[in-house]
Amino acid sequence: MINPKNMSLLGEEINQPVSLRERAAPPEQAVHSVEMLETIFFLLCLSSALAEQLCKPDASDGYKVRLSIRTALGKEAYDWNENEMFLFRATLAFAMRNHISGHKFEVSNIIVCDETPRVSFWFVVAYPNISNLVDKGLVEEAVRNSRHRINSAFLLTDKTLEFIGIPPTLAAPVNPATPPWLIVFGVVIGLVGAGIIILLVSSLVQRKRRKNEDTRGKIVENGHNEGVYNMSFSDDDRFTQM
Repeated sequence: MINPKNMSLLGEEINQPVSLRERAAPPEQAVHSVEMLETIFFLLCLSSALAEQLCKPDASDGYKVRLSIRTALGKEAYDWNENEMFLFRATLAFAMRNHISGHKFEVSNIIVCDETPRVSFWFVVAYPNISNLVDKGLVEEAVRNSRHRINSAFLLTDKTLEFIGIPPTLAAPVNPATPPWLIVFGVVIGLVGAGIIILLVSSLVQRKRRKNEDTRGKIVENGHNEGVYNMSFSDDDRFTQM
């Protein structure tokens, strides 16, 4: 049979506050908890130190970003803060996921350094295991493929959100309503038609001019042979007798 005294002691132990039970925990568990905390703190320090080594100005696989928010938005410009930086890193992670399949890039894989108050900074992209950096060429391709999405996230353009070293994206070519070959064909036909008209008009003008010259020549020739006969100078006696 169970001793009532033992039951009362068990009930008191269960009803003890959490703080008392933690105090009554064996020393081995407390040591294990301390070791876990130390390990987590060490890993955090190690990751931050590794990130500082991976990202630095003029890094071989890094890019510099420069934003001109006030130039682009004027009075509607927003302040650059930690939230905006988080959005930038998120959009870069999105661009990397779209471009490189098989790797789930997170915000932590976009490492930023050398940030200045005038909104410029350097960044590198690390693979999810944070041991190797993504090649600079792959980062450039990812940025170019998602450039419009990145710009629209910050209400900026290629000129006000600059990735130094990455040329701006070209605007999509505008397809004219009329095909180019038809335009060229129309211009050529127009020139040929104008040339034909000029030739016809010039030939008509020259023909008319020649006709006028021939008419004038005949008039001059007839004027020497035929004239008005003046009877007062006639030798006929009928006209000389008084």
